[in-house]
Amino acid sequence: MVSYFMPRGRFLIKPPNFRQLRQKHNQQESKWPALRNFRQNFSQKIGNGGDHNTKQTEVTVRGMVRVKPSLSPTHSIHLNKQQGLQQDRRNALRRWTGFLLKWAPVGICVFGAIEWQINKQNCIKNRTLHTATEFQSKIYSLLPLRLISRCWGWLASCYIPESVRPFIFGLYINTFKVNLEEALYTDLKHYKTFAEFFTRPLRDGVRPIDSVAPLVSPADGKILHLGKAFRSLIEQVKGVNYNIADFLGPTTWLRESKQNSNYMNALKYATNGSTMLYHVVIYLAPGDYHRFHSPTDWDSFFRRHFTGELFSVSPRIATWLPGLFCLNERVLYVGEWEHGFFSFTAVGATNVGSVQIFMDSDLKTNQWAGLDIRTPRNFYDMTIDDGHLFKKGDLVGQFNMGSTIVLLFEAPLGFEFKVKPGQNVKVGQSLGRILK
Repeated sequence: MVSYFMPRGRFLIKPPNFRQLRQKHNQQESKWPALRNFRQNFSQKIGNGGDHNTKQTEVTVRGMVRVKPSLSPTHSIHLNKQQGLQQDRRNALRRWTGFLLKWAPVGICVFGAIEWQINKQNCIKNRTLHTATEFQSKIYSLLPLRLISRCWGWLASCYIPESVRPFIFGLYINTFKVNLEEALYTDLKHYKTFAEFFTRPLRDGVRPIDSVAPLVSPADGKILHLGKAFRSLIEQVKGVNYNIADFLGPTTWLRESKQNSNYMNALKYATNGSTMLYHVVIYLAPGDYHRFHSPTDWDSFFRRHFTGELFSVSPRIATWLPGLFCLNERVLYVGEWEHGFFSFTAVGATNVGSVQIFMDSDLKTNQWAGLDIRTPRNFYDMTIDDGHLFKKGDLVGQFNMGSTIVLLFEAPLGFEFKVKPGQNVKVGQSLGRILK
C-alpha cells in the first residue's frame, strides 16, 4: 500500500556524490588562496564588529591583487605581429629539421651506393680486385664497432635463466651449425651465459694432435690464405696484401745490430739463405670451437699488444678491405722454434668481447677508449722474463667470438703446406711437412 502513495520517480534519481562535490569545491577555492583568506578574515572581523579596520583590509587586498597594465591598441597589434613572426620562424625551422632528419640518411645511402658502383665499374674496367677506396674505408671506420663489441661482450656475460637456455642456445646451434656432441658438456642448461657457451671446452680425444707433423692447426676454422712471404708483403686473402712491418711493428726485440738491416733478413735467424718466411691465416667462424692451441713446440719471449679498430674479419671483409689485419686490435707473441723465428698473432674483430691468453693475466683487450670515434693505433710491449715454452697442442687462449689467428714463421726452403686456401681445418691437424 505504501508504494501507491510514494512517487516512483524518486527511487530512480541517483543520489549525489557528496565527496566529489566537496573535492571540486576545495579545488576551486585552492585556485584563489589569497582571496579565500581575505574572505575568512573579513567575515571574522565583521562578526567581531571590526569596521575600524576596513581601510587597512582594502590596502591589503590591493597589495595582493596585481593589476595588469592596459596596452594601447597600436602596441598590442605590433606585439601580436612579433609573436606571429616568431611562431612562423619556429614552424619553418621545425619543418626543415624534420625534412633533413627524414631524407638525409636516404641521400647518404644513395650517394654511397653510387660511389660503390662507380668504384666497382672502375675495378672491372681495370681488371683489378674490387677493394675499398680510401673514402669507403673512412666511412667504415666511423661506425661505433668498439662500442658495439663492448655491449655485445656485456650481453654475452649476462646470466640466462635455466628454463630458456635450451631455446636460446638451440637457436644459435641451428643458425651456425654447432657440433655440440664434441663439447665436454652436452647439456645446454650447463652454460649460464653466452660467453660460457662460446668458450666451451671439448671432450678429451676429440682433437688428436699429429705428433709427426712439424706444424699443426692451432684452431678450428677456415684457411684464408697461406704461402711464402715475398718482398716484405704477405697476403691476407688472394690478391689483397699487407706489409709485414706494419703487421709486426718495429723489431725492438732484436739486437741493435740487426734492427737497422733489411726487415725480412732481420727476422730470420739463418743468414745463408737456407730458410724463408711462411705465413698462414685461419679464420674462426661463430660456430667453431673458440679456443686455440699451440701449433708447435716454441718458446715465446716477447709480447706486443696493438690497440686499433675492431673491423669484421670475415672472408668478405678481408677480401674488400686491404690491410685489415694491420688496422685491427691484435696480440702478437714473438719467439723461436727449432727452425728459427716464430710468431703467433690473435686478431680481434667485431663482437669479440676480449682476447684472453691464459698464461698472460696482464693482457686486457677491447678496453673503453672514451667517446672518440677513432681508436688510436698504439702498441704496448712486454718482455716475458725467462720466456714461456709452449708444447704442441697446449691450450693458449680463447676468443669470446669468432676471430682470426695469423702464424708467421721461419722454415727451411723444403717446407710444404698440406692444406689449401678455403679448406676447413681442426685443432691438431697437420698444416705442412718438411721435404728432405
